[in-house]
Amino acid sequence: MLPFLQLYKNLLLQTLLSLSLILILTFLKIPIFFLHGLYTYIHPENVGAANNASSGVRAAIRRPSSSDSGPGLDGYQFLSSRTNAELKKRNKSKDKFEFDENNAQIFRMKLDEGHLQTRLFYNDYHNSFLFSFVGLSCLMLYKYLGESEGSGFLANGNLIPVIFGFIGLAKVLLALAKISFEKSASKRSEKQFSAIFGVVGFLIGIMICSGIGPAVFDFHVDSLEGSWRIFIAVLMGFLAGFLYMPAGKNARSFWLGTDLLRSNLSIISCGLFARMILYASYLLTMFTALLWINPLTEILVNKNSYGGRGVAGKLVGNVGFSNVEFTRLRVSCILLSGVLQIVALRSNLQMFLNEAVLSWYQRLHASKVPDLDFSRAKVFLHNHYLCLAVLQFFAPPVLVLLCLGLSQIGSNSFDKYNLVCGLLPCSAFVKEVALFMAWWIIFVWAVFTSATLVFYRRGILYVF
Repeated sequence: MLPFLQLYKNLLLQTLLSLSLILILTFLKIPIFFLHGLYTYIHPENVGAANNASSGVRAAIRRPSSSDSGPGLDGYQFLSSRTNAELKKRNKSKDKFEFDENNAQIFRMKLDEGHLQTRLFYNDYHNSFLFSFVGLSCLMLYKYLGESEGSGFLANGNLIPVIFGFIGLAKVLLALAKISFEKSASKRSEKQFSAIFGVVGFLIGIMICSGIGPAVFDFHVDSLEGSWRIFIAVLMGFLAGFLYMPAGKNARSFWLGTDLLRSNLSIISCGLFARMILYASYLLTMFTALLWINPLTEILVNKNSYGGRGVAGKLVGNVGFSNVEFTRLRVSCILLSGVLQIVALRSNLQMFLNEAVLSWYQRLHASKVPDLDFSRAKVFLHNHYLCLAVLQFFAPPVLVLLCLGLSQIGSNSFDKYNLVCGLLPCSAFVKEVALFMAWWIIFVWAVFTSATLVFYRRGILYVF
């Protein structure tokens, strides 16, 4: 019995960990607890009216009626629910308008279990959180235990982290694709830009995989065949297209959370600690994205060669990290970047919900006769697509961490799976492609976020 336990120790520990985590996460409702304490807002109509006098305030989250709001709420199509003729008629009217403060009230409430479970895409968020957390935990345990001395694939103990790692990847990717194709969750222009950037990502992937890329990007995929290179390029295109809208939402949350808008509204911006997390996450993401760019790589890696001329030429390639240390730095930066983005998720989600408050505040003070139909629709939509926003903030860092974890699996372990390795180039696919995809997600995320922030800074884009 003791030799059996010693031989299959890793497999038993991995099995025990995965089953216990599934039970704990399910029964303790950890995905809900992860979002507990955040505030959402409701903007009811006719508060304190005669029909509500008997029952008090009824602040229900519901879609504004068609008679009040008109069409076009699903995709933020119109800034006002009133037609131009009605606005002109109202402006020309000489009658004194009495503003009803009851219709302008907004209420804040804490997110709870009942609220989250009724939102769209809650099941996708729950399953993505569950399987990705289990996959990451199994990969961390594999890293801690190390390679087993057993010769069989069961005794090796790598089967369970690989299975749950790929299941987590599949769940998160499918959820990200599903919310990207949701018709009413985004504007048509955003979907068109997503398709354009998807094509650009595919072309960049073709460039990297065809041998032109190593001149700029420090990646080599020589061990892969031509069909798998095309597959990698297609996957890069899909990721670039899927990440465009989440990165734009992340930039908007960063813009509001760090108060770059200069609104001076404490209810909208983050506190000091949350701002530090947002800045650290953004800066580390930018730095990590640059670690695979060849000019920076040549400066930071010590190659022990004096081929350059002059003092500057001698410094390049002769100071910095060794190859092993630089690889370790890259992996550490990817890991910290993914962890910081998960830590910043709650702040980003709160800023997404606070954006509706900013819209209400702007509409309330825009004129003497405020039109609050748009802000009421904005508040409703931000509540309606709450779990969609959670997935958009949650999917990128989890994909990064899962790809990073799979890249740390020993290549010798995959060679023992003869059935799978007969179809896939196991060693190259897991070691090289997984790490490359982790960097690609960070790179695309950094480029889209930075470009959006520049557009906000220049006044080309604005939060309304």
